[in-house]
Amino acid sequence: MSNETFLYDRPIKKDYDFNMWFFFPGPESFAMSSLGYLWLYRAIDILDGIDIERVYSDTKTTRIMRDKINAIAMSFTFDMDFMAIFKFLEWNKFALKAKDRNEDDPIIFAGGPVISSNPEPYKEIFDFMVIGDGEEVNLEATKLCHQLKDKPKSEILLELSKMEGVYVPTITKKVTKFTKKLTECIYTPIISDSAFFQNTFILEVERGCANRCGFCLASYLNLPIRFVDYDKIIETIELGLKHTNKIALLGAQITAHPKFKDICKYIEQKIDAGQEIDMSVSSLRVDSFVPEIVNTLVKAGQKNLTLAIEAGSERLRKVINKNLTEDQIYNAIDVARACGLKGIKFYGMIGLPTETQEDIEEIVNLSKRIKQKYKGFDINFGFSTFVPKANTPFQWFGREDEKSLEKKSNYLKKELHKLGIQISISSAKWDYYQALLSRGDDNLTDYVIEVYKQGGKLGAFKKVAKEMKINTDYYATENYPYEKPLPWDFVEIKPGKEFLIEESKRLVSQ
Repeated sequence: MSNETFLYDRPIKKDYDFNMWFFFPGPESFAMSSLGYLWLYRAIDILDGIDIERVYSDTKTTRIMRDKINAIAMSFTFDMDFMAIFKFLEWNKFALKAKDRNEDDPIIFAGGPVISSNPEPYKEIFDFMVIGDGEEVNLEATKLCHQLKDKPKSEILLELSKMEGVYVPTITKKVTKFTKKLTECIYTPIISDSAFFQNTFILEVERGCANRCGFCLASYLNLPIRFVDYDKIIETIELGLKHTNKIALLGAQITAHPKFKDICKYIEQKIDAGQEIDMSVSSLRVDSFVPEIVNTLVKAGQKNLTLAIEAGSERLRKVINKNLTEDQIYNAIDVARACGLKGIKFYGMIGLPTETQEDIEEIVNLSKRIKQKYKGFDINFGFSTFVPKANTPFQWFGREDEKSLEKKSNYLKKELHKLGIQISISSAKWDYYQALLSRGDDNLTDYVIEVYKQGGKLGAFKKVAKEMKINTDYYATENYPYEKPLPWDFVEIKPGKEFLIEESKRLVSQ
């Protein structure tokens, strides 16, 4: 049995008149390290009259009986999460399509990055979907479902469709993504020893990224970049340290926080005063490899840091809007070494729009230069292959064909191995189907259901496409003209399609 510490006052509830499951499409250990999932759970757990239970892909039995459930909320973060979602629905004997469920079945809804960027492949699955930042919309939608629980589903959905950030496929024609002001610091409300990051207190320092890399959904979906107030961050760190010595700072561009150095200084002073603190951060921007920041991270137990360089050549880095010079990379390594780090992990991407073999070779050349300049310093690479994401400037560009990507992958593995550099590359085959779902439309609903029924392995994706005569290349590898209407155009996300077109043209013309 896992040991859980709740960092909020849970009301003693005796009378429930509304029961909910909150499903996470992964194992409990991942759910208990998911800040968004836990924070949304907390918001509903403190409401009167609602009993909410966390359920996961590895849940064997539930506390609340299936027939007592009024609503099911689902987290949908990764394209392949549909497999776990369908399995959960089937396990509980719910029809996969909303129209096939009856009036007595619970209202089933979802939110998360997949849904917010392109809900179309799943519009027949859910009664409604939350588009954008979920904290407030999720809470208000749940309250509304609770309030109207004795009304017919159609009436509840009609009222939900009037809310900003709610997409009801049977009613809504246009939906505006909901963007929340960061007035509070979001943190891990339940510290658990069963979490993947065991007994770790995670807090959000900022949301969004001003770098706006052309391929990056995390950046575009979370614009504008927003920062949590410094005093609130310090207050939240203090709360976490009362319960654990492990803290993690979260954000797509955390070091852009105007007071990030002050946050580090605060932590460092506590460590210098004898407090044991184990602090980690997600990857750093190259310009944040400064002694004040790296020193703190080393004192707080970080052995390696990650740096997303994305591409080997400066030309291609400009194309993706990653304006990063080789001198800046060297400077980051200088600082890392001076602060006692033994190595850096680089993240990169292959198959980016306009990429040539020369760009790939430049990754190897850069690695050679680093190896010669910094003898004994450990570098390794993690690569993924380019996946076009809806609502980004690169949404119009299809993927390179699989053979070409495999050739590039093999070349990099061979050449970097010669230099004694460890390298991992994501599966081009799986990334292909991720692209298919990412740029999918409502023609894919029956396809994903059938893929699930046939086991969800790579072979099933291929076989079902053949059986259903679906041209998967249309979604995954074709380039789209800028004037083409896109399935997700009805989702209004700032800065908007016209801006994305201009930005796309500007980037690839470099």
